[in-house]
Amino acid sequence: MPKFTPETARTEQNTDGPCGAYEALLFSDSGGLTQFGAFVEILPPGSCSSIRHWHATEDEMIYVLAGEVTVHEGAARYTLSPGEAATFPAGVAEGHYLENAGGAPVRYLVIGTRGMADVVTYPDHDRIVRLTRDPETQDIVSREITTFDGTPAGSPYDPE
Repeated sequence: MPKFTPETARTEQNTDGPCGAYEALLFSDSGGLTQFGAFVEILPPGSCSSIRHWHATEDEMIYVLAGEVTVHEGAARYTLSPGEAATFPAGVAEGHYLENAGGAPVRYLVIGTRGMADVVTYPDHDRIVRLTRDPETQDIVSREITTFDGTPAGSPYDPE
């Protein structure tokens, strides 16, 4: 397999979403991995990784490479610095997200399992997202979004 660098890895970027700007270096996708995802996310000051959520079937872990990031997990809030990690086990109904409240970009490694199906709950937005992946490509092939009572709904990132 080829070597991947930040310059050669597939990337994903957003500059105007509700959580602010970010860049992700998609190393596992670049190498065709299907069992887990691993990428480096870069959050500029003032940005968040996501809105508060938790996964029913996918474990997540972050490891800080540079800068400091604030972890919001349920009612708790704590800061991680380079060399520190946090884990978010599947099925623990304690929503989390990361925030760069500092003055410099933060870089952290994200590792997570990739199940063929997952249910992601967004407790602050009355949304549940049910995802199904293609077993060969890992692409999401179906996405059903509902409110907690099962009513079809729009994205938790763009609530009606």
